[in-house]
Amino acid sequence: MSTSTRCAACRFLRRRCRQDCVLAPYFPPTNPQRFANVHKVFGASKITELLKQLPVHLRYDAAECMSIEAASRARDPVYGCVGVISQLQQHIIDVQSELVKIKSELAVHNAQQQLQLENGERASEQQQDELLWLGSTQHDPLNLDQLLIQANDYQKSHF
Repeated sequence: MSTSTRCAACRFLRRRCRQDCVLAPYFPPTNPQRFANVHKVFGASKITELLKQLPVHLRYDAAECMSIEAASRARDPVYGCVGVISQLQQHIIDVQSELVKIKSELAVHNAQQQLQLENGERASEQQQDELLWLGSTQHDPLNLDQLLIQANDYQKSHF
């Protein structure tokens, strides 16, 4: 590369950008702050060493990762990316516990609905039984003792 189109790394380091500059493809002159952030966290020699050790097809991803880590360190010098990851993991845990709570509330609601339906069916069956029972006792109104026994048995079996 010529000196007029030095990469952001070479410009930041105030050196001549050679034709085989390892940093040039990943730190273009249009974004000098990107290299400045990465340099602050990793250092120029470490960046160069890391990129040279990798196959060419993985270098772009490595430069992106270093850039993301450096930007995270600029926002949170203590935790960097780990702070963001921890926050996201805690958010996942909170949402999962809320989901469990909502599912249990939904199960309770569904059980209550089912119980109401069953009670409604029982109530209608009970009303039919009572009508049949009253109809059968109207023929013999003098047998009150028998009616009380039947009513008591009915209540024990249905309640």
